[in-house]
Amino acid sequence: MNKPRCVSEEEITPGKVPTVGVFAPCDPRLDEASRERARNIVRLTAELLAKNLNFVGGEVVPVVYSNVLIDGEKQADIVARQFEAAGVKILVGLPDTWAFPQLTLISLLQQFPETTPINLTCGNSGPKPGVVYTQACSGAIAQYGRLMHINVGNWPDTGEEPPMSQATAESLIDWCQAALTYQALKGRRVVIFGHDSMGMETALAHVIPTRHTFGLEITRLDMKLLSDMLSKKAYDAKELKELRAWIDALAGDRLELRNEADGERFNLSLAMYLVVRDLMKELNAVGGGFMSQLEWGSDRRGIPLPVADVMESLFNSTFDHRGRKAPLPYATEADVQGLLTMLFFTYLTAGNPPLFMDFRKVWEPWEIKALAEKIGVSLKGTEIWEKKGFVDGDNSGSASFDWAALPGSSVEEIMKRVSFPLADEGYFPGLGNSVTFISPGGLHGIAGRLAYSSLTRAFSLIWDEAQSVDLPEKLAQAVCQTSTATWPHTFVVPRFASMGEYKHYTPANHFHMVWGLKPARLQYWMDLANVISVVPWSQRPPYLEGTDRPLPLLYLVNGGETATKLALAARRS
Repeated sequence: MNKPRCVSEEEITPGKVPTVGVFAPCDPRLDEASRERARNIVRLTAELLAKNLNFVGGEVVPVVYSNVLIDGEKQADIVARQFEAAGVKILVGLPDTWAFPQLTLISLLQQFPETTPINLTCGNSGPKPGVVYTQACSGAIAQYGRLMHINVGNWPDTGEEPPMSQATAESLIDWCQAALTYQALKGRRVVIFGHDSMGMETALAHVIPTRHTFGLEITRLDMKLLSDMLSKKAYDAKELKELRAWIDALAGDRLELRNEADGERFNLSLAMYLVVRDLMKELNAVGGGFMSQLEWGSDRRGIPLPVADVMESLFNSTFDHRGRKAPLPYATEADVQGLLTMLFFTYLTAGNPPLFMDFRKVWEPWEIKALAEKIGVSLKGTEIWEKKGFVDGDNSGSASFDWAALPGSSVEEIMKRVSFPLADEGYFPGLGNSVTFISPGGLHGIAGRLAYSSLTRAFSLIWDEAQSVDLPEKLAQAVCQTSTATWPHTFVVPRFASMGEYKHYTPANHFHMVWGLKPARLQYWMDLANVISVVPWSQRPPYLEGTDRPLPLLYLVNGGETATKLALAARRS
């Protein structure tokens, strides 16, 4: 008699990394040498992915492959059961020969959820054309409204173990990293303390749309819980001393404290990090946010408490007093759309630290020149920021410490560039300490922000490639003084957006950046998550070969990318 088995807690691994399944369709009429070559391509690709795929926190990305070539429905069923048993959530097909689409790939796909990411990567082969099969499958699947990405690349037409070209491999890896981000965050949760602060409607927690689109849950906790836990000292007092000693050793006199009361307020800010960290761990959270203004630290009708800046910076950083760690994206002002942007950016880069900024002031070339002349700084007119302008990105919280230095810098190198001035008492009567630094130039990546529209019931992402730049020191200090000098500053130059476009088309007062993220990887993720890509920059071509991912055929036959995504959003909502 069949009996149920009770699984133990030890068998449960919260947040398990999605498994990638690699397979190949084939033509049953082919000779054994061609079939063995097809199996070898599957194995070699699985090895390539296992070696090169990365995940936040350094967790291993599981990759499995099947030696069963999918010749027809029977083999499709076998591979589907193999992948089901292995927990496969992402499908990579490698056709090296012609095969019959409905008997092979379509029979396999019908056994997986409609939103399962699927990629067909092939060589551009003539003898036994896997490329013809790929194109046939792409057309067939687009007909019934399912998304599939194809990667028509290169590997030799002959040889038992043909190596994939580097460009082909990079495209596949980018797609897989996007698929990992999309699948890994389904069913996970972020934790938000308080409601949407400062009346910022662009920061709203769109709970149901977020659940429908990304599979993410938003756990909402009242700030009274945190206040009570701090009052009860629900943290390890010994660890608090260790954290404070670590900051003291790294910051020295750059930690501004006037008296014992300032020191106690700073300790309370550090205790907030320990309390919230433990709550986040208890809830298996992948990100968070904290309301702060107005109720926590600014409303004098209550009892203003110290700012959360240091807590937020620690969460977004790749280290704390215990050593290296994965960043846990954390948004100031409970800005949920900002949090989601940072969360996806961090996962797409397998753990690069996110930056939370005010879209503070756009400096156009004539303004830069005028300020430089006023303070006696001579400009050459050759730097990109002189010719194009830049944005002074700064905000009171959420700035990852990592953004104070270049990637690869030691903790000591990073922290010697960070200061902790007292918070502005006018805005934050609860005081505490801010975090401040100026990011170095040479940080390249993507800057952007998610937005939501109730008209379309869809999310969009306004984005551009961007870089940070260095200004002459005297000019940098003058720029900082025009906004809030005691907050972190990153001088950002977009690649394609003009300053006029940039300052008019931003979807909110906050924007976000991560280094090391390529457009193609971001675009693959936007396709999988059905997020509308918004790039309204007059100087950006619709398609940059070698930079952008090829448009899926699904979009081309349905009126374009945006039209198709809107149709899919309507169908899924």
